[in-house]
Amino acid sequence: MSWDIFVQDFPPDVGSVEEIPADFHPASIGERTAIIDQIRKVVPFANFSNPTWGTIDGEDWSIEINMGPRDDCESFAFHVRGGDAAVGVVAAILQQLKLRAVDSQTGDFVAGADALEAFNKWGIYRDQIINDQGS
Repeated sequence: MSWDIFVQDFPPDVGSVEEIPADFHPASIGERTAIIDQIRKVVPFANFSNPTWGTIDGEDWSIEINMGPRDDCESFAFHVRGGDAAVGVVAAILQQLKLRAVDSQTGDFVAGADALEAFNKWGIYRDQIINDQGS
């Protein structure tokens, strides 16, 4: 089970997904190769041997990055597993790209310090699901 985070162009002046105007159309966030280059500035060992699906592996965590099939990216997704050190990596990548992301579970924006809080909420949810399945 992963913590899924969706990255795209969001209006900079909104504080929640509900505040996004109905007529808002996200802009491209850039060419996939340029985004990968920026990710590698933060994490030089990121593996993009398949440019549509990158991986970053830490000691007790992993991040998959679904870049999609298009060279011009409108969005991409992080799929995070394991320890909270991965959260710092996600936050650093978002800061490098100057982008925000949305937590798929809560619908809240994820950026910087908020990322650890969002990850901890997801961990509680994950543990509850695992415990319920064991009952």
